[in-house]
Amino acid sequence: MLRLPNILTLLRIILVPVFAVAFVMPGDTARLVAFAVFCIAGISDALDGFAARKLNAGSDFGRMLDPIADKILVGVALMMLVAEGNTHQFNLSDEEGLKGLLKLVPALVILSREFLVSGLREFLAGADVSVPVTFFAKIKTVVQMIAIGAMILGPIADRMIYGALAFAYAALWIAAGLTVATGYVYLRAGLAHTRRRQTAA
Repeated sequence: MLRLPNILTLLRIILVPVFAVAFVMPGDTARLVAFAVFCIAGISDALDGFAARKLNAGSDFGRMLDPIADKILVGVALMMLVAEGNTHQFNLSDEEGLKGLLKLVPALVILSREFLVSGLREFLAGADVSVPVTFFAKIKTVVQMIAIGAMILGPIADRMIYGALAFAYAALWIAAGLTVATGYVYLRAGLAHTRRRQTAA
């Protein structure tokens, strides 16, 4: 458990509540702290895999914990972003309502995919079917992290760089699209296995 990759993964989980507290605090300084904590957590995701390969320090515990840590970080960040603002933020009669919807839809898509993939992974593991992580899935993770980070920093960055917030929204929708595409790979593997079992029966 105390190998370097596992320590980095545990650090990512520990940083989640730190991020959440900083996010809900008022002021630009707190938002910048939340952004920095999210970036550190996101970088740790890349570092733990790199450390596991270079140090030959992979373990079953790490393989189990890594996707859990990723989902906790992404899930909490998306929930915080969607919950941001007042209770009427989904009223489409004003600009804030539209912004709320533009965050809600991709957040639901991303979270739904994560639940779907978790269920399919459990099903396929029980059936002894392996679905390796593709390069496309790794790209999805990178885009997802960039999009969420951009959404966190967006309100501050938009005051200095015109269009920064628009870029953040666009990146979030692109991440949602990639999420659906990569989720289909798992769904196709699950359906293929189900059809094989039905044919064999």
